[in-house]
Amino acid sequence: MADYANDLAGFRKDLQQFLAEPRMDRWRDLYVEDVPGEMAETAAMIGELYDAGFGRYGFPIAAGGLGGDVRHCAVLFDELGAAGMPASGQYGLLTTLGAPVVKFAPELAAKYLPEFLSGKAWWGQGFSETEAGSDLAALRCRATPAEGGYRLSGHKTWTSHGATATRLVCLVRTGTQESRHRGLTMVMVDVDAPGVEVRPIELASGRAELAECFFDDVLVTPDRLVGEEGQGWAVAMFLLQYERAVYAWQRASTLMQRLRSLATEVAPTEQAERLIGSVYLDLIALRARSLETVRLLAAGESVGPEASSDKLLLGAAEQSVMAAARTLLGPAFVLGDAASRWREEWWFSRTTTIYGGSAEVQRGILADRVLNLPKG
Repeated sequence: MADYANDLAGFRKDLQQFLAEPRMDRWRDLYVEDVPGEMAETAAMIGELYDAGFGRYGFPIAAGGLGGDVRHCAVLFDELGAAGMPASGQYGLLTTLGAPVVKFAPELAAKYLPEFLSGKAWWGQGFSETEAGSDLAALRCRATPAEGGYRLSGHKTWTSHGATATRLVCLVRTGTQESRHRGLTMVMVDVDAPGVEVRPIELASGRAELAECFFDDVLVTPDRLVGEEGQGWAVAMFLLQYERAVYAWQRASTLMQRLRSLATEVAPTEQAERLIGSVYLDLIALRARSLETVRLLAAGESVGPEASSDKLLLGAAEQSVMAAARTLLGPAFVLGDAASRWREEWWFSRTTTIYGGSAEVQRGILADRVLNLPKG
C-alpha cells in the first residue's frame, strides 16, 4: 500500500484510477429512497475505500487512519463527486466528529474511530434541543455525577443520523443552567444503552434522516467523556471549525455533481445556460471561501469567526442548486417520478439556512466579530 500522507497529488491520481474501476460502478449515481438502505449502501462503499487505504487518510494511525490531514478528506470528496459517487452523510459526520474525539479523547478515538472509518458503524451528533437550537449555551439535557460516572437525563432533537447511528456524541449540561457555556460537557453514548430511546423524525420529503433522542437515567462512564468535565464548549468550538470547513467542502462537491446532472437532464436553452452558469458561480464562491478554511485547518491554525461566511455561502448554494432544478425541470419537477430525488433534495435545502446555526446568527457573528459594526 502506497504512503500518501505527504503526497497529495499522488493520492488524488491513484484515487481517480481506483474510483474508475468496474467494482466501484455499484455506487455510481447511487440513489436509495429509504434512509437506512442508503446508509447501508454508502457504508459498503466506505468499506471498499477503507480496505484500499484511500478512506483512511486524514486521520492518525493510532485511530485507524494512515496520516495526512483534512486536505486528504477534501480530495476524497472531490473525486467521489467527479466520479458520480456520493460523498456520503457518514463522511460528513466522520470529519466533523472524528477530529474533536481524536484531539480531546484519543483513547476513545483509538477504540471507536476505526469502525467509523471502515463503514461498520457511524455516530450521530446530538447538540440541538427544543429550546436550544442555535443557542447551545441554553442546553438542558443533564449529566449528573453518580456512582460509576454520570447519569444522563433529557432529550435531544434534530439529531443528525440519530435514526441509524450506533453511538451519539452529545453536548450535555454538567453545571448549573446559569453557568451557560461554562457548564457543558461532551460525552459519547451508545444508542443501545439502557435508557436510550430514539424516535426518527420524518422530514417533509418523507425521509427520516434526523431523530429525537431521549435519555432516561443513562449511565455514562468517565471514559466516555470527550475532553474533561466542563470542557464541552471548547470541544464544540473545535468541532465547529470542521463543520464549517470540511462539511462545506463535502457538500460543495456533492452539489457540483448534482449541477452537472441537472445540465444533462434539461434542454440546452439560453435560459438553462444562464441559470446553470449563475448557480455554478455560487458554488465557486463557496469553494473559494472554504478552501481558505481547509488550508488553515491543515496548517494547524484556528479558524476564526470568518468561517460563518462558509455557512452562509453553503446555505445559499444548496438552495440555489435546488431552485434551479425546480425552475428548469418545470412540471416534471412536481409530477414526474424521475424527479423524486430532486424533490427530496429541494425539501432538504429549505433547512440549510437553519441547521448548524441559522443564517441570522451567522450574519450577527460576522457583523459583531469580523466587521465590528455598531450594535443597535
